[in-house]
Amino acid sequence: MDLLKSIKLAAAGMKAQGERMRVISENLANKDSVGRTPEQDPYRRKIITFKNNLDRELNAQKVEVDKITEDKSEFQKRFDPSHPAADEEGYVKTPNVNSLVELMDMKETQRSYKANIQTIEASKRMIAQTLDILR
Repeated sequence: MDLLKSIKLAAAGMKAQGERMRVISENLANKDSVGRTPEQDPYRRKIITFKNNLDRELNAQKVEVDKITEDKSEFQKRFDPSHPAADEEGYVKTPNVNSLVELMDMKETQRSYKANIQTIEASKRMIAQTLDILR
């Protein structure tokens, strides 16, 4: 495989993982965002999906963000009758964000990002060694 091609593919992977990290950060930042009234829903967790896209210039599949959707799972409920968003029974709907799941996704994203960085560094080293041999 062409070394420049591997660098471009790793860079595409880093870009996708960077976007995934942004979505995870948004989920964590809003894990306590509830509605202001009983009718208003709290923050809904976002999920990112990827797709392989053929890059004709590179003649290779590279990863790209497909779409960012909302997680349709149920909201959790917390008993707090004094909250303005509490229903008649005193429950407040809370976001469907699980901090542990988000932290695990964040760890996986960091590892993928780091793997792409290592690919770029290895490619750069091989290019430098090739140039040294040719001198």
